[in-house]
Amino acid sequence: MTIGALLGAALLAAPAAAHATAAPAPAPVTAAPAAATGLDDPAKKDIAMRIVSSAENSSLDWKAQYKYIEDIGDGRGYTAGIIGFCSGTGDMLDLVEHYTQVKPGNVLARYLPALREVDGSDSHAGLDPDFTGDWAKAAQDAEFKKAQDRERDRVYFNPSVKQGKADGVGTLGQFIYYDAIVMHGDGGDSTSFRSIRGRALAKAKPPAQGGNETAWLNAFLDARVWAMRQEEAHSDTSRVDTAQRVFLKKGNLNLDTPLDWKVYGDSFHIG
Repeated sequence: MTIGALLGAALLAAPAAAHATAAPAPAPVTAAPAAATGLDDPAKKDIAMRIVSSAENSSLDWKAQYKYIEDIGDGRGYTAGIIGFCSGTGDMLDLVEHYTQVKPGNVLARYLPALREVDGSDSHAGLDPDFTGDWAKAAQDAEFKKAQDRERDRVYFNPSVKQGKADGVGTLGQFIYYDAIVMHGDGGDSTSFRSIRGRALAKAKPPAQGGNETAWLNAFLDARVWAMRQEEAHSDTSRVDTAQRVFLKKGNLNLDTPLDWKVYGDSFHIG
């Protein structure tokens, strides 16, 4: 062959050789459905806080509640802050103890002995008349806001999300757990979160045990309503009936917006 012929042959052969040795072309990528986010997704967590605030404070502005404090007459003493820390149930004491660890000498530190004394009761002994005003002062401090966030997550939010994921429920189910823990705590009494879940287990199975998610959450809400009706202060069950049940009936297991609900007769919307 001439040099030109050799070059021509090489050029003709090159594509065939390349085709023979190249890796197979990847299959077309098909976008998978977006996985449902959990309640710990920041946007979903904010929605959760707004819904809880609608029930606890009749407002969607949960960030305005760091300074909130009053005795609502439920036998738990003062209820305060973004999640309703109570002077009679120990979580307010834990909060102020933590705040004092990170900021000794804060305006609430002097109330620690009184908070220890009134724990387990509705007493205001050693707290009145200045505690509520000092709480509002403390709420202007970024460290106190951080302390409230930390205790909310440690005691209420993280455990409810963890249990929800273990049970195989999505974002709505995790929120339903969270709202229950906020109101009832997770102690050993008959109306606590774990007791509510136990009553539900007698009627249905969570998805992680092979059950249907909607059926499970309905059973949980039935048990929650029973627990609420055991206490006069919580006997209005609209935060379940006209809020959480509404989302569940619509099949909104991912707690997607827009959301419309009512609590205690007030209407709320998140677009």
